[in-house]
Amino acid sequence: MEYVVLSNPSGDPIDVSGDVRKSAHELEWHSVENDGEGNWRYALKRTREAAAACLAVGILANILVAIPLTTELVAPAHAQVIPKSLEQGGTNAALRERRNAWTVGVAGGQLSGTYMTLADELAQVLDDGDNLRVVPIVTYGAASNLDDLLYLRQVDVVMAQSDVFEYFRTQRKTPHLEQRIHYIIRLPVSEMHVLAGADIKSIEDLRGKKVSFGPAGSASSLTGTIVFQRLGVKVEQVLLDNPTALEKLKSGELAALVRVIGKPVGFFAQIPPNSGLHLVPIPFSKIFTDHYTLGEFSSQEYPTLVPQGEKIDTIAVPAVLAVFNWPKNTVRYRRVQRFTEALFTKWDKFLEPHRHPKWRDVNLAATVPGWTRWSVAEEMLNRTQTYPRVAEFQQKDPRAGEYQDRSVMDLTQEQRDALFRDFLRWRDKRGAAQR
Repeated sequence: MEYVVLSNPSGDPIDVSGDVRKSAHELEWHSVENDGEGNWRYALKRTREAAAACLAVGILANILVAIPLTTELVAPAHAQVIPKSLEQGGTNAALRERRNAWTVGVAGGQLSGTYMTLADELAQVLDDGDNLRVVPIVTYGAASNLDDLLYLRQVDVVMAQSDVFEYFRTQRKTPHLEQRIHYIIRLPVSEMHVLAGADIKSIEDLRGKKVSFGPAGSASSLTGTIVFQRLGVKVEQVLLDNPTALEKLKSGELAALVRVIGKPVGFFAQIPPNSGLHLVPIPFSKIFTDHYTLGEFSSQEYPTLVPQGEKIDTIAVPAVLAVFNWPKNTVRYRRVQRFTEALFTKWDKFLEPHRHPKWRDVNLAATVPGWTRWSVAEEMLNRTQTYPRVAEFQQKDPRAGEYQDRSVMDLTQEQRDALFRDFLRWRDKRGAAQR
């Protein structure tokens, strides 16, 4: 089928007379050019017929325009619109510059982890077209994120743990780490999950057995290793991805798997009832008072792994939103500055009910011993009192309790022992009140 497009030199959507004249003229010229005189009359007849047809089209257009807009012949008033960001044009160089000018890369963690969910929600809340774009990055995990922040291109902000920082400082001896890496806010703690079969009642029962600590670079590959070393429990360590480890645990090839991740997480919550698996308790003791805090799991969080109405103690590690301390007024500095300012000014949006519950455990003013808060974050923190919902929330104690803020990494052993005794009294008092 052929389609004819009628031009409209007058600009009037109803006026097609120009098309009629043009079509007739073009057809007449073509006929005279190519036919002999014997066919001239026939060509003229065809020209008149074409002109009449075009005129009929013009009349039909007038009729259609006159039809009320409520009929189905007229396009809907609210047609679908292509996003403005996709309509923008320009040279390749201009497009590349615009896309990269205010783009911030945020290293979250493994795709199934809590940190990756938080990174995704950072993008959802903070994205502002060309003014600010946040790109969540799937990584090996929180333990390797600090490495990425130091050395990997296009990584501007990462989620890392306080014990990872200490490991880089004391074991890897990364030069000038305290000056190079700062933090924006302290994130909620990540709990250490040890999943095992019914025959494993305690961490001690895992001695000499095969245990997966997650992929190399994950939080559990570092924090889990440190915790087992401090407890003096030597196991046969393997580094498997978590789905594979779960299958091997079910088949009996593994005695347990370890994940250090913010609760609740679907990986554990979706384990079916009567699986024969449960979460192994890790009692908190003074050997953990330098970098760690008390955590617990409830039957509300993991109904198929924790008996109804009970709680299971565990170890938790504080985390941070870390940033490289770029020199002021550099391109990278300005990008993260805009990201940080947006994070504080839009903080109330992270507290909305549909966001991950871990955001409501964040205290913007909380400090992290051994770390330095980034200067821009410090400035924004001083302004949060102008945002009533943020200020109101910060007056509330986070769910994890006061002992998160009382990390004693820089205290003497005597002070640590005294604080631990205070903690035991606090825990006993809380337990009595709950009973």
